[in-house]
Amino acid sequence: SFKMQALGCGCVGQAVLSRGAHGGPMTVSVGFAFAVTIAVYVSGGVSGGHINPAVSLAMCVTGRLKWTKLPIYILAQLLGAFIGAAAVFGIYYNAFMEYSDGKLEVTGPNATAQIFATYPAPYLSLVNGFADQVMSTAVLLLAIFAIFDTKNNSVPKGLEPIAVGLLIIVLTNSLGMNSGCAMNPARDLGPRLFTAVAGWGMEVFTAGNNWWWVPIVAPLLGGVLGAMIYVIFIEMHHSDPQSGEENEAHAKYELTNM
Repeated sequence: SFKMQALGCGCVGQAVLSRGAHGGPMTVSVGFAFAVTIAVYVSGGVSGGHINPAVSLAMCVTGRLKWTKLPIYILAQLLGAFIGAAAVFGIYYNAFMEYSDGKLEVTGPNATAQIFATYPAPYLSLVNGFADQVMSTAVLLLAIFAIFDTKNNSVPKGLEPIAVGLLIIVLTNSLGMNSGCAMNPARDLGPRLFTAVAGWGMEVFTAGNNWWWVPIVAPLLGGVLGAMIYVIFIEMHHSDPQSGEENEAHAKYELTNM
């Protein structure tokens, strides 16, 4: 989570603090996505590289992770995101001070809180925003389950984090306009807590009609929904090969058939 947050929020910070001169929506989308890729490569061998409570919860619900590990995973994810946000603030401290004459603002033309956590667009209602986060996280988990499903058209071993990065790029480019496409409670809450204590104040929790809880609750529900959809409609319907010979033939002719 630290790696994802430091690199991902760094992309947002570079775009915002330079007022678009050194980045924009596309650099943020691609940069944040591959921050996730790097984070999964770094931590995948030890913890599975979840870096997202929505993923960890979905893994528990589908029997892929022990429930006793869930609190530890979530705590580590939150702590990593908090420290990652602090690192970005430290690296760009002088830029923050120059950007708004030393004022750390949550809203307005010189707002910088959105570098760390997500905030809704002015037109977005809580109901619409909640649906947005449920859907985007459901798609995220459905696709992640597909990517790591060896009985499906699985990604070559070792390249799964690349596929996850590409998945996040398409999600942020298609579903990111409303509220930044958090899809990760730790990625949102950890940095939001940092901004609350680092100078932005408690407005980070009241802004956007008390938006803060939506990117926590909705991704958890959406993640479980997406995982269950994959298990029920895809994973449970895999056909077992009748013999090793049949399996080899399938592998040989799969690309031709496609």
